[in-house]
Order: sequence, then structure tokens, then C-alpha cells
Amino acid sequence: MTDIKKELEKRVLVIDGAMGTMIQQYKLEEKDYRGKRFADWQKDLQGNNDLLSITQPYIIKAIHKEYLKAGADIIETNTFSGTSIAMADYEMQSLAYELNYESAKIAKEAIQEFYKEFPEFASIPKFVAGAIGPTNRTLSLSPNVNDPGFRATTFDELVIAYTEQVKGLIDGGADLLLIETIFDTLNAKAALFAIQNHCEKINKKMPVMVSGTITDASGRTLSGQTTEAFLNSVSHVDLLSVGLNCALGAKEMRPYLEELSDKAPFYVSAYPNAGLPNQFGEYDQDAHEMGHQIEDFLKAGFLNIVGGCCGTTPSHIKRIAEIAKTAKPRKKPEPDSLMHLSGLEPVTLRPESNFMNVGERTNVTGSKKFLRLINEGNYEEALSIAKDQVDGGAQVIDVNMDEGMLDSEAAMTKFLNLIASEPDISRVPIMIDSSKWTVIEAGLKCVQGKSIVNSISLKEGEQKFIEQAHKVKQYGAAVIVMAFDESGQADTKARKIEICQRAYKILTEQVGFQPQEIIFD
Repeated sequence: MTDIKKELEKRVLVIDGAMGTMIQQYKLEEKDYRGKRFADWQKDLQGNNDLLSITQPYIIKAIHKEYLKAGADIIETNTFSGTSIAMADYEMQSLAYELNYESAKIAKEAIQEFYKEFPEFASIPKFVAGAIGPTNRTLSLSPNVNDPGFRATTFDELVIAYTEQVKGLIDGGADLLLIETIFDTLNAKAALFAIQNHCEKINKKMPVMVSGTITDASGRTLSGQTTEAFLNSVSHVDLLSVGLNCALGAKEMRPYLEELSDKAPFYVSAYPNAGLPNQFGEYDQDAHEMGHQIEDFLKAGFLNIVGGCCGTTPSHIKRIAEIAKTAKPRKKPEPDSLMHLSGLEPVTLRPESNFMNVGERTNVTGSKKFLRLINEGNYEEALSIAKDQVDGGAQVIDVNMDEGMLDSEAAMTKFLNLIASEPDISRVPIMIDSSKWTVIEAGLKCVQGKSIVNSISLKEGEQKFIEQAHKVKQYGAAVIVMAFDESGQADTKARKIEICQRAYKILTEQVGFQPQEIIFD
């Protein structure tokens, strides 16, 4: 298999267009979705497009081949809703693995059949991207306006569901994985967590594309992050690419792509909709007009991967592929050595920044008032303390729930979920502060931004330190290291240097932390 990175250095790759738009053209009815196997299924199945990989595989394969003929280099599997969580709407959770396996297999077969039909293209590598959608639940938002701290799912549940999907896609032959249409970055972090875990388990490295969705002219995702904050939140993984898709047409997407192109240390992708939908929810932008707008991106050198989302068809992709042929691929900038954090908004620590203000009044060990409010369950007033700190200039909020009479894990989870519902607070990064690892991990499962863990140390030995550091990195946080080791706290300058040097060496050489993500205390 050709290394996709080598291809991306040479040329702009084209990703396919909309699967749903093409399925609609077949005017399928309920019986078509059911097929023979699900003729007696207890729920209506029309609209379950992923199921067609089992009941109408020839239609899905035909659509893939149309996109390949149009010039697509990357085709996406028909698995946008292929998690057990999304399939629960049809009571088909048990089919999740099979749907993903079959969908990847069909896409691979489509490429092989395309090469047989058009041998003149056999030397041009084509790739299958295992499509991983956002699910119909969100970790950063409550579905209940009267209960902002409530969540319809958990980080752990999403990791289980994504792991099953990833396993099916890889086993079915996907060449890379694409986490797409990200409206909540915490959901994406759960998908990345699942991919890292599964790939480590099977000892296989998969290229990973990440594509977010800026919902409107506010320039933010549905869960409130700006483009740069989103980038900072997912940059803990060595991604193949980061980009944007859906919600916007090419013209509306331009300023956010320009920002990604300028700042991302990865390849950059874009597959916009065919303009904005009309009053009937349909897309009117034709291939020529969309091509004209995308040509602007390519001439500006913003992109490495380009294609289409909702409303796009093989005619759109054909036009985009013609333009991409003559375009020069974007050159990745060298990564900088600055600390990049994020809440809903980015925070970068620069040499000229002087110092970073950390608000520490949301700490039960340091504020009697905050402790009293948490013990009383008065979270609303506790939130006002956090807001006062941000209003007063705090660039990071430290949250600590370490008190003997508290259920610290539950208190940390509830408070961070409530903070997520307050944009005036959650715009800054969170410092998750605890002497208990279980509390730190509970906190890490609640923050979509790039946070700081406070803290880990060598007190319990190297193995435990490496284990915890590895998890911190997987969750996508920076880390504070205390000058403790197996013999206790450093009490001299020489001991401080010795412990910190040892910790630094382990973190950078064994765990894979970047130096700028490490803070010594």
C-alpha cells in the first residue's frame, strides 16, 4: 500500500462527495432498506443509510465507483452513523461491527473493480477512509435546558462505541480513519482515545484525519470552540490532517480554513457543502460555481485534501478534481515550541507573555467559601466564583475537589459539566487539580479543550508515573510534575534538579510529551 503521506507531498488529493445525496437519487422505499434479512424488523428502517451496506451493497459500491470515475483519490465508507449509540434509534446496536466491516470491504472492492475497469489508472493510488461520525449525542452539551449539568452519554460509553466502529473499519480494510463533522470536540477526543487504544492493542499505526464543523458565521463549533481552540484540542495526536467539512459552503468556510492552514502542523483538508441550503433544505450550487470557489482555496495554497459534503455529487467532484490537478499542495509549517492550551478559545504561552494567571478560588482546599458552596450543593453560586476569576483576568481556572467528606469524582464531573454550559467561564482552559488520579481522570473526561493536569509525580515509582503520563497525553492535556520521587519531596536544589531531569527524560523520551507541554512545580 502506498504511503498516503508521500502522495500528499506530491499533489492535492481529492476526497469524494456526499453519500446521502447519491442514495436519495435511488428513491429507495422501506422495503429496500429492509431487504430480506430485516423484512420483519420491529422498527421502521427507511433513512438508515448505513444499513444499505448490508441490504443494498451493490448501490453503495456503485456510488463509490462513480466518485472514483469522477477523480476521487479517497473514498469514505458508508458509516457516518455506524456506532452502536447512533444505531440505537433503529434498535440495531448489535450490527455496529458488521456494518463497519462490510462498508470498508465494499469500498476496497470498489477500488479493485475500478482498477480492472480502468487499468490506465492502476498506478494512481486510491484510499479508503473509514468514516466516523459524531453520533447523535454530545458530551459537552446537555439535551435538557433545565439541567445544564446533565449528559445523555459518557466519555467511557463513547469510547466503547467508537472502539467497536474502529475495529470493524480496520478489519474490513480501511486505509485510514476519518473523524468527521465534529460539532463537539470532546466526542472527537473520545474517538481519538478509542483509536489510540485499539491501534496500540493490535500494534498498528493508522493515519487519522480529523474534520470539524464550524456551524455558522460566529466561527465556532456547535459546542462553542473557535477554529484555533479546536486545533489545540486535537493536536495531541500525530494526525494525518485536520480540516473542516459540512454546515458551510466553500465561500463561507474560507476564513476558518485560512487560519487552519496558517497554524496547523498537519496536512489540511476541506470538503464544504454545495453552498448553503435553500428554504427547502436543498443545495443549489452547481459544480462550476463550487469549483470556482474551491479554486480560490487552492490558489491561496490552503489545502492538501479537497472534496465535497452535503449536496455534492460526482459532477462536483469531477470539477474539483480537474482544478486540483493543477494546484500545488500546501506545505506544512514547522511546529512551534509554544504551549498551546484551549477552552472555547485558545491560549498560547509566549516568551513575551510574562506569566500566566491561574485562578485558584475554585479550590476546596484553598477557599472556605467555595468548599461551603460545594458541600451545600450550591453549584450556581460556586460557578459565580469561577466567573469572577475569569472576569478578573484569570487565563486558566484551577478546579480542586479534594476534601474528605466529598465524593470528589462526582463533584469534579458535575462542576466541570456546569462550567461547560457557561461560555463566559469555559472560554478559558481548565487546570484539573487533585492528588487522586481517579479525580483527575474524571475531570479529563469532561473537558473538550486542552487542559492542564495538576499534578503527577514519581512518588509511587516510574511505572505508575509512566502509566498516568501516558493517559494524560491520550486525553490531550499538558501536565504539571511535582518534584517528588520514591524518597519523598525534593528538599535541596540538587534534588529538585535531579528529580525534574529524570521526569523530563521519561516524559519526552518514553511517553512522547513535547517539552512545552511539561510544567515543573
